[in-house]
Amino acid sequence: MKRSTIFIDEELEADIKHVAKIKGKKVSNIIREALKEYLDKRKSKRNLSFVGIGKSGHKNISDTFEKKLWDKP
Repeated sequence: MKRSTIFIDEELEADIKHVAKIKGKKVSNIIREALKEYLDKRKSKRNLSFVGIGKSGHKNISDTFEKKLWDKP
């Protein structure tokens, strides 16, 4: 594990300490969990950034996609 230093305001620090006390965890664990959760959410959105960016020219593709997939040209 790597050590890192961050600067946070006093209110955020108090909130983190409060959550840590309620959950019975160390402040460092709360911060790691929050960062992981944030980055996991960003990662999943980033992986699907291509969805919906193109146009097929077909207006009813969602209704007929199976037929289009299995029909041979």
